[in-house]
Amino acid sequence: MTTQAVPLSFLVSDMMCGSCGKKITAAVMGGDGDAVVVANPETKQVQVTTVQSSATIRAAIESVGFEVTL
Repeated sequence: MTTQAVPLSFLVSDMMCGSCGKKITAAVMGGDGDAVVVANPETKQVQVTTVQSSATIRAAIESVGFEVTL
C-alpha cells in the first residue's frame, strides 16, 4: 500500500531570507527526499507536499532552529 502525499502549510515567522528557506527545505528533504517544499520568506509560509506527518515536518523545521507557529 502506497502512502499518498498530502499538502501541508506552516507559518515560520523567523524565516527572514532565502538562506533560511534553503535550510528549511534541506531539513524537510532530509526526512522525505520526494517532498515538494516551497519556502517563502516574504510571507513566512512553508508549503510542503509529503507523505510525512505534520508533526514530523514541524520537528524537522524546528531542528534547524526555526519556530513553527500555527
